[in-house]
Amino acid sequence: MRMLAPELLNRAATAPKEGSGMAFTFAAFAYLIALIAVAFCIFFAIYTVICIDELKTDYKNPIEQCRNLNQLILPEYAIQMTYTFLFILSWQMFAILMNLPLTFYHIATYMRRPVISGPGIYDPTTILNRNELSAALRASWAKLAFYLLSFFYYLYA
Repeated sequence: MRMLAPELLNRAATAPKEGSGMAFTFAAFAYLIALIAVAFCIFFAIYTVICIDELKTDYKNPIEQCRNLNQLILPEYAIQMTYTFLFILSWQMFAILMNLPLTFYHIATYMRRPVISGPGIYDPTTILNRNELSAALRASWAKLAFYLLSFFYYLYA
């Protein structure tokens, strides 16, 4: 019993002090939110690739597909811009520089969108043009690749 008391005192003396050690910073919070948000964006991108491929093979009606795709545009853009803004607030330069091109692409794409009745970038009257369809498919694959790379970067950052 007497042997335990000095060991306990030594442990208490070498225990980490209050406030020392690893802290949960705002940057860690930003990366955690970005990791969860990018997981949603990956699902959006996969769904977009599938829908555009179905349009390419004439499996689905373009009006329904464009309506379904256009419902995902604003949430995807809002999610991506929200975690980019969190990176700006936490001053994570590499993450900011990595996300700004996609943010500018989203803004430019939405500003050049066709005149349709609701929010979105896919017009059912022109989506079946070969050039439009291939451009939309390329953009969807590129965004999926970006989101996958981002996911693993945020996971290990």
